[in-house]
Amino acid sequence: MSIKVDLKIFLFLFLFLLTSQLEIYIVLMVFAILHEIGHLFAGILLKFKSEEIKLTPIGLRISFRVEPEEYNKYTNKVRTINIKKAIIAISGPLTNLIIATITIILAKFNMNFANIYIYELIIYSNFLIAMFNLLPIYPMDGGRFLKEILKITVGNKKAYKITYIVSKTILIILTVFSSIAILYLQNIAILIIIAYLWYLEIGEIRKYNTRKNVERLVKEYGNT
Repeated sequence: MSIKVDLKIFLFLFLFLLTSQLEIYIVLMVFAILHEIGHLFAGILLKFKSEEIKLTPIGLRISFRVEPEEYNKYTNKVRTINIKKAIIAISGPLTNLIIATITIILAKFNMNFANIYIYELIIYSNFLIAMFNLLPIYPMDGGRFLKEILKITVGNKKAYKITYIVSKTILIILTVFSSIAILYLQNIAILIIIAYLWYLEIGEIRKYNTRKNVERLVKEYGNT
């Protein structure tokens, strides 16, 4: 297993420091890391082996190695591998929701005004991370979950196409609403996050176009 650090994290730290939001960013990173530990725990339970852990500007990113025999397992005509990947994808946001729920319960039994800010920070941070990751934008958790479910229902080829269309559409809508929010809230943090999402999306668009070109070449070769 390899461990890597995305150097863009230092750019994020600098930008949030300039905007006096470094404390918020660090808090979000802490819970984003717990979010990824949720993925890791689910992967271990499902007997996957972690292949790479990478520290990115929006938390850890853990990739798992899938053994070849996993692709040949079928249960009631549904590929087991897709179910497992869907569970791993949803386990991260679920971890944040569990943390937020436990904090809400603890807050009810300890209504100390001095701790209200801490409770609210934990609750809102985890809800924000969970909802953000549940957006059906690939490679976010929501996009990964959508892709695996589509693979089960409509097959691999259509799954990639639909996920690509949904991801791009949602990101465009999110960009429009975020642009309006930036004008009113004057919060550069939103701009930074949206820009990073587009960076990830452009990478996925390139992979998708490469896949399409390969499929086209294979089809043309098969017809000759």
